[in-house]
Amino acid sequence: MNKPLVSVVWLKRDLRLRDHEPLQAAASQGFPILLLYIFEPMLMADRHYSVRHWRFVWQSIMQLNMQLVEYNAQVLVVDSDAESTFSKLAASFEIKGVYSHEEVGLKNTFDRDLSLKTLFASEGISWFEYQTGAVRRGLLGRTTWDKQWHLIMRGACADVELSDVNWLSKESIIFKNNHFKPRKDWEENHAGFQPGGEIQAWQTLNHFLELRGQKYAYHISSPSKSRKSCSRMSAYLAWGNISLRQVYQRTLLEWNKQGWRRSLVAFVSRLHWHCHFIQKFESECEMEFRHVNRAYERFPYLDKNKQSSLLSAWQNGTTGYPLVDAAMRCLLATGYVNFRMRAMLVSFLCHHLNIDWRFGVEHLASLFLDFEPGIHYSQFQMQAGVTGANTIRIYNPVKQSQEKDPEGLFIKRWLPELGHVPVPLIHEPWLLSDLEMMMYQVKLGDNYPLPIVDIQETGKRARDLLWQYRKREDVRQESKRIISKHVVPNRRKQSGFLKRTK
Repeated sequence: MNKPLVSVVWLKRDLRLRDHEPLQAAASQGFPILLLYIFEPMLMADRHYSVRHWRFVWQSIMQLNMQLVEYNAQVLVVDSDAESTFSKLAASFEIKGVYSHEEVGLKNTFDRDLSLKTLFASEGISWFEYQTGAVRRGLLGRTTWDKQWHLIMRGACADVELSDVNWLSKESIIFKNNHFKPRKDWEENHAGFQPGGEIQAWQTLNHFLELRGQKYAYHISSPSKSRKSCSRMSAYLAWGNISLRQVYQRTLLEWNKQGWRRSLVAFVSRLHWHCHFIQKFESECEMEFRHVNRAYERFPYLDKNKQSSLLSAWQNGTTGYPLVDAAMRCLLATGYVNFRMRAMLVSFLCHHLNIDWRFGVEHLASLFLDFEPGIHYSQFQMQAGVTGANTIRIYNPVKQSQEKDPEGLFIKRWLPELGHVPVPLIHEPWLLSDLEMMMYQVKLGDNYPLPIVDIQETGKRARDLLWQYRKREDVRQESKRIISKHVVPNRRKQSGFLKRTK
C-alpha cells in the first residue's frame, strides 16, 4: 500500500507561523505539510533547561494550534529522540523532505544532527536547512557580516498565506504509539513568568513600541524600572515566537515618533548585537566547554573542593549582598532580570567568589527563560573577564545597589526579610547595630545572612589577577585571534563590553 506523501516542517527554536522560511519552502512544493515538535529526552534532561522552558514551549505550541484550528491542522508533538521519531515517521509516510532552520545549539544538538544526516541518507530523505536570522554557518571572518545583517533585516519576510497551505489534516497525523501528554506543571499558570506564544510575542512588542518603551534608554539599568520599560522580547526571540527581522521592521515603523528616538536607537543596536553573539558561538562553539581565550585555562580559580558553600549561597540568593540575592531570587521566581543584574551575578561568581564560570553557566541558563546558547556562552565569558579582548568589569554589588536601586524597591520586593530596613542601610545591612536590627526586624546570620566574602578584598584580588593575565603574551596573542575572527573590522577598535537584547 502506498504511504501518504508529506513534507515535514521540524520546529525547534522557531515556534511561529510567519517569517518562517522552512514553512514557506515546504508549502511551495505543494505536498501536505506536517508540523513537528519533538520533546527530546536528551534536552529534557540537560542541565541548561528546566520546567520553565518546557512550559513556555508548550504554551507556544498551544498558540500555534489555536491558529491552525480553522485549517483542521495541528502540530504533531512527540516525546522521543529525533532518530526514533523520524524512523517511525518514515514508516508511516513517504517524506518528500524535512525542512528546518539551522540550529545554533549545544553540542548535543550538533551531534544529534550528524546522526540524523546519516539516517536521512539511508532513508533517501532530503533535509533542507535555512539560515537563522543573520547567523551564517561556517563563517570564518566578519568582513561583510554587518552589511549582510542589514540586508537580511530589511529583506522581505518569508510569509505564507496560511489558508493557501496544503496542511495535513489532524485525522491524518495519528502517529503509531504516540500518546503525548504534557506534564501537569506545563499547564499551570505562573503569574511571574511571561507566557509563550506567537500571539503573546506580538502583543508584547506592540505594547513596548506604543507605550512602555519611551523610557527604554533611561530605565535599562534599573532592576525595577527595566521590567516595564525594556522590551521583554528576549524570551520570544530565543524560542522563535517572533523573528528578529519582524522585530526590526516593526520598530522602524515607529522611527520618527516624537520623543522616542534615543530609546529606539538603543533598542535597535541591541537587536544587532543579538545576532553578533550567536554568530560568535556558531563560529567557535567550543566555548561551551573552554575559555574562548585558551590562555586562561590555567587561571587560578578557587579549588572546586573549597567552593561548595559559596556556590550554593550564590545559587540560592543567600550571599549577604542584598542586590545580588534579590537578583537571584527574582530569577528563580520569574526567569528574568535585566542585563545589568545578569552581569553583576556573573561578576560576583567569577570575581568576588573566584569560581570558574563553568560552575555557574548551567545554573543561570536553567533560570533564564530567554536562554539562548550563543548569547549565553559568549556573554558569560566576556563578563567573567576571560576573553582577553573585552573591557574588564568587576561589579561592586554595594555600589550597584546604591546607584541602580537607590530606594531599595527591588531589594525589598525580593528580600522581604529586609522590608523594614531603611535607605541607606538596606544596601549594607551588616552595618546595622543590635538596636537597629531589633527595630527593623532583621537578625543577621539568622533571617538574613552575613556577607560570605569581603568585596573590598575580593575585588582587589580579582583586579590584580585579571590585569596580570591581560598583560601576558599568550593572552595577547589569543586576543588578536579572537578579534580577527569575531569582530567586524571597523569595530575592532571599539571592542569593549557588548550588550544583548533586553
